[in-house]
Amino acid sequence: MPSGIKERLSEILIKKGTISEEKLNQALQTQKEKGGSLGDILVSLGAITQRELLAILSQELGIPPISLSKFKIDPEITKFIPKKIAVNYQIMPISKMGNIITVAMADPLNVFALDDIKNVTGMDITPIITTLDDVKAAIDQHYGTAATSTIEALVKETNIELISSRRPEDESIEVLGAVADTPVVKLTSAIVLDATKARASDILIEPMEDHLRVRYKIDGIFREAQALPRAIQSGIISRIKVMSNLNIAERRLPQDGRFKIKVQERQVDFRVSTVPTAFGEKVALRILDKSQAMLDVDKLGFEKEPLDELKKASRRPHGMILVCGPAGSGKTTTLYSVIKHIDSPEKNFVTVEDPVEYLLPGINQVNINTNIGLTYAATLRSILRQDPNVIMVGEIRDLETVDIAIKAALTGHLVLSTLHTNTATGVIMRLVNMGVEPFLISSSVVLVAAQRLVRKVCPRCKEIYDVPRSMLEKLKIKAPDNVKLYKGKGCDHCFKTGFRGRVGLIEAVSINSELRELIAKRAHESTVYEAARRAGLVTLRESGLRKVFDGTTTLEEVLRVTLGEQD
Repeated sequence: MPSGIKERLSEILIKKGTISEEKLNQALQTQKEKGGSLGDILVSLGAITQRELLAILSQELGIPPISLSKFKIDPEITKFIPKKIAVNYQIMPISKMGNIITVAMADPLNVFALDDIKNVTGMDITPIITTLDDVKAAIDQHYGTAATSTIEALVKETNIELISSRRPEDESIEVLGAVADTPVVKLTSAIVLDATKARASDILIEPMEDHLRVRYKIDGIFREAQALPRAIQSGIISRIKVMSNLNIAERRLPQDGRFKIKVQERQVDFRVSTVPTAFGEKVALRILDKSQAMLDVDKLGFEKEPLDELKKASRRPHGMILVCGPAGSGKTTTLYSVIKHIDSPEKNFVTVEDPVEYLLPGINQVNINTNIGLTYAATLRSILRQDPNVIMVGEIRDLETVDIAIKAALTGHLVLSTLHTNTATGVIMRLVNMGVEPFLISSSVVLVAAQRLVRKVCPRCKEIYDVPRSMLEKLKIKAPDNVKLYKGKGCDHCFKTGFRGRVGLIEAVSINSELRELIAKRAHESTVYEAARRAGLVTLRESGLRKVFDGTTTLEEVLRVTLGEQD
């Protein structure tokens, strides 16, 4: 702490006019009741951003700021300050010269922290300022995250040696005993918690020949998270089965279930699926975190033209809207968002799903159960007798379902559903191939859309890079003059991938009179596509390139998800 600095943080911020007296008093009261740093409390209340706080403190105290995500820290530096101290005071040591350790911290006014660190290390401490998020990310990277450390500790606690050549039928571990074993229970919980905090959408627990592999799907890409001893496989899988209310004695047949947990005051749902493999049961968990769900059609990232078409079609009193794309491309999220967009107390909404992914307030949602005969078709027949205005069908899988859905669209209902095809115009051919008469398609379908998700460039390590014009010409990409392309260098914030989060691409085709005539005449898909282009269709590739040119994503990412699509 530089000498002569006697003003408290509150006095500095009031003098600068950065916060109001009201906000300050609110923050001081919160600090009195719950403790904590005044700066952190002000940030949490929205009175100031971390970057604003960083700039003001740096200027007033004469302490230089630093961006830890761009600073290379020697891993050996962590041995001078214990992890407990670093976590407790939220500081990160970054360098040592002689008897002086330089530490990055968000609150350099915390003289108690600096004194304690000095007493623990026996060295002089020089503080520099950074944001709290940067400090937390650096601690996670260089000391290890709490969840990862917990997983490693619990694996050791089980005291089980690695067995390299054990067949599933030879497993002698007592299932109920494994489930009751506290380390196994804690280990399973730690894996689930770690994946949730990492923003994963899926967890795969896969038996290999000599170990148990755990992978997380983050931003649409699987990454290996843990390699666990093969011997604890039955314990972990049985624990998940117990949580999901599945039959722990049945290992030969696939099973499906679900469970809920509470993480930091929010509820997270998990869909569980097991399937027998050569080395035992594989478990897939789909994480349904409502806090991560973006159920606002205006915030999905769609371009203006297709978004306007989608909104216009959703306001129609009847007809069918079909969204297509591969699994995990955000189709259901888009339909949920459309429902939220047109939701009103005057309308009767019903969804038929397998299974229900997110519970929507005020919406009647039916979960399919084929084991008892509750199929899409059977449910739709019953729903039509309850006078719905809007019906969402999770997926059209067979002729019987699509036949009832089309008849519903023709008799005064707005029907929303998904289909597995690659392009928007390919939906028409898919329906014809399923056996639907073309005149029924042209009379009922009002909009078809295709969707993909691309990863967004990490905002913290974003940098400009050059792509040769010759390469763009070879790819038939027309880039604006002097356009700047961006990619992520890789930092702690994005797990060194250069990407964080995803955004949607969509191509939407409203069925106009020309298209209706072509569909009724069984025109080829290419002819329908050309007519859609004349009507103003913005393709997935074009939508993606717009996001490349505005710096949202990378050229490689767009080419990855649109390769082979019409452009």
